Amino acid sequence: MREFIKRLANDGELRVIDDEVDIYLEMAHIAYAEVKKEGGGQALLFTKPKRGEKAFQTPVLMNLYGSHRRVEMIFGCNVEHIASQVQKLVAPDHPMTLRGKIAKAFELFKLRKCFPKRSDKRGECQARILLGGEAKLSDLPILTTWKEDGGAFITMGQAYTRSLDGKARNLGMYRLQVFDDQTLGLHWQIHKDSNGFFREYEKAGVPMPVSIAIGGDPLYTWCATAPLPRGIFELMLYGFIRKKSANLVKCVTNDLYAPGDADFIIEGFIDNPGQRKIEGPFGDHTGYYTPREAYPFMRVSAITSKNDPIFTATVVGKPPIEDKYMGYPTERIFLPLFKTSCPELIDYSMPENGVFHNLILAKLRVCYDAHAFQAMHAFWGVGQMSFVKHAIFVDENAPDLSDYEALLRHCLDRFSPDRALVSFGVLDALDHSSPKPLAGGKLGLDLTGDCVENKIALLSDQELFERIKTTLPEAIALKQYATDSANPIALLQIRKSRSVKAIAPALEELKNHIAIVVILDEKNNDVNNGYMSLWRVCNNIDAARDLIIGEIVLLDATTKDDRDGFCREWPKDVDCDRDVIENLRKRGLWKFDEAFEKKWQLL
Repeated sequence: MREFIKRLANDGELRVIDDEVDIYLEMAHIAYAEVKKEGGGQALLFTKPKRGEKAFQTPVLMNLYGSHRRVEMIFGCNVEHIASQVQKLVAPDHPMTLRGKIAKAFELFKLRKCFPKRSDKRGECQARILLGGEAKLSDLPILTTWKEDGGAFITMGQAYTRSLDGKARNLGMYRLQVFDDQTLGLHWQIHKDSNGFFREYEKAGVPMPVSIAIGGDPLYTWCATAPLPRGIFELMLYGFIRKKSANLVKCVTNDLYAPGDADFIIEGFIDNPGQRKIEGPFGDHTGYYTPREAYPFMRVSAITSKNDPIFTATVVGKPPIEDKYMGYPTERIFLPLFKTSCPELIDYSMPENGVFHNLILAKLRVCYDAHAFQAMHAFWGVGQMSFVKHAIFVDENAPDLSDYEALLRHCLDRFSPDRALVSFGVLDALDHSSPKPLAGGKLGLDLTGDCVENKIALLSDQELFERIKTTLPEAIALKQYATDSANPIALLQIRKSRSVKAIAPALEELKNHIAIVVILDEKNNDVNNGYMSLWRVCNNIDAARDLIIGEIVLLDATTKDDRDGFCREWPKDVDCDRDVIENLRKRGLWKFDEAFEKKWQLL
């Protein structure tokens, strides 16, 4: 890690902050704004972390993965090169010549380096060993990132677990809440491999070993996020990318193995898998607080570290965040694997303001009618793709999937209600908009094929708003997008006093002038900010309830409550603390103006 930090400094990718900065909110606020700069800003090394009057000797590194340049530095090559290597594995060629066969054999022989090496010798990560009561989580600079969080959370921990029979191992990344000096909450959701292992231990009624690594080779942390098929140990992917085996050492107090070059290892056990603690709330990568819920917890039995460790952390919230850059190699590297389930898939993209699992754009080589609908079901049946809420398919003639402006018009020129498929299925545990947890409506759009006819008489924003206001007094702002397409989108902001379904008839009167209307709340929205509006829409709709198709197409992206028959708790937005920002500004640590804060809805 220290070698990598030197590389970052030499390449102008690191900003060192030698001022004292509190791990309670201050550090997270600075990093949260930094990553929203053009290109992702710089990595931040805080050399003097503190908590109130308590100073920490361990520096904190944040925004490590927050740019495409730094991600390529971590991988050591262009991620498209790695994707091409994966493609060769899943669709191998068949050499005909002796030289070709020897080259292929040598290539396959190199795959032996995918397998981690295990050693019972002590590693760098065990230069310092604290056991039992001496192993205190409060001695680590663990951040509290948001004011309404349930406490401090480890946000870049590599969680190492194994199955009850010891035959399978897993590396995952989950938020880990500090309950006290020796207790960590484990927020692993129902679909995670670690949770599958946990159920085995719970059924058997025996303690489960867990080890949390922090730092080391930065690639470990990305591997912890990789959506590999069940049963494949994520450090095999590390070996495939690095072309060398990960070197693991045995933990001191449990039988798990973790990287010998990690900066910290927190070891422990889930002593009683049948017990739970209330975990959360937590300002998550959806941009909302996730609620308090019961999760397993581990007792810390040891904390080991290097002699000069670095503590790594991230902050999540409204986009763009570090996930944007960490998610890009995931997209590219796993494309060849998705093609095995959908061979005609050309490319796909998961925009960060769609919060990844909430929106996927896919380009398909269409071979027959309803091909796109078939592909939607294939996506919804593949691993973590099954949690995708909204899938939009275009054909090979569409613009590049990264050209959002051109792609929007291309899609709207081909949209009609009969090209929409509303389905029902599993949702991510962080989704808040469905009527019940973990399951809800999904929307698939087949926007392949020919253009449709433009059937509306376009009005100016001002004229359309005045017409709407006469029949809908709660309307407060309007902005139209893609007005040169067959189906312009009207973003309409309202002061909500009744359900959106109740106001739909009033909008139907303007069917000759509106094709698609998206309804937003008055609070925390800006119809002129298309980027953040898309974020809000993707989070707030359940297609089975909120897509209303009549003379016009209406999407209800408002906050839901009992007026909508919604009985769950609707979460709060993740927002920065104004007093913290003003304090940082006075100290010269906050250099972002009001326009920047408004653009990214920081407050």
